Amino acid sequence: MRLFAHELRAQQLLFWRNRESAFFSFLFPIILLVLLGSVYGDEPIEGVKASTYLLVGLLGYGVAGTAFASLAITLVVRREQGLLKRVRGTPLSPATYLSAVIASTVVVIALQVVAQLLIGRYLLDADLPSAPGAFAVVVLFGAAAFAALGVAITAFVRTSDGSSAIVNAIYLPMAFISGAFFSTQDMPAFLEAISKVLPLTHLLELIRTTFIEGEGLSSAARALLAVALWGLGGLAIAIRRFRWEPREGMGTA
Repeated sequence: MRLFAHELRAQQLLFWRNRESAFFSFLFPIILLVLLGSVYGDEPIEGVKASTYLLVGLLGYGVAGTAFASLAITLVVRREQGLLKRVRGTPLSPATYLSAVIASTVVVIALQVVAQLLIGRYLLDADLPSAPGAFAVVVLFGAAAFAALGVAITAFVRTSDGSSAIVNAIYLPMAFISGAFFSTQDMPAFLEAISKVLPLTHLLELIRTTFIEGEGLSSAARALLAVALWGLGGLAIAIRRFRWEPREGMGTA
């Protein structure tokens, strides 16, 4: 436990010292909330106050962006630099290291959610969660599922140079198609069909259920199951395919 706490602190320091990572993972969803919130009109979206609808969408966008995209890119870069390989030669166990990296990601997500809630409430006049406890559980559940997917996708990215392009090519279209920025009701039928199977779509449904409707998780059992299945699928791939050694022999010994 002492090693885990020490490594968690180290991972937090590494994250905040990396300005690019801190900007795109932590600040970018907040900036989008302010920018889009300032141009959204007063017309309700799907019967919900526009600012609240946008806040919920960007909360899900932030969770997926940090737990999936940022985590995947970080792990690929460290793998190809040989840093992950070196971890296996230290007293720190690989499981403890990876747990600390994921826990650090969850800490960032928690801080981001708090910042978004405060900005949404006091700058954009958005509502606060109707069921705070259930909402917090959903955020943690979504972070765990997308972290599993983030670790899994590293198995299919061969180089650090291509990591950002590949991961964002998956993540950004998913965010749009899932309705993180607008309602999916006006999308073409084929995009709407795609959105129904994406994990972010179901995470957004869970967040809206607890945030806007104030209901428990049992009222969105199908979305809960869908996110769980995506997370378990990612976990299964991560267990079988995650690599600690560089894929292209570019890491140092």
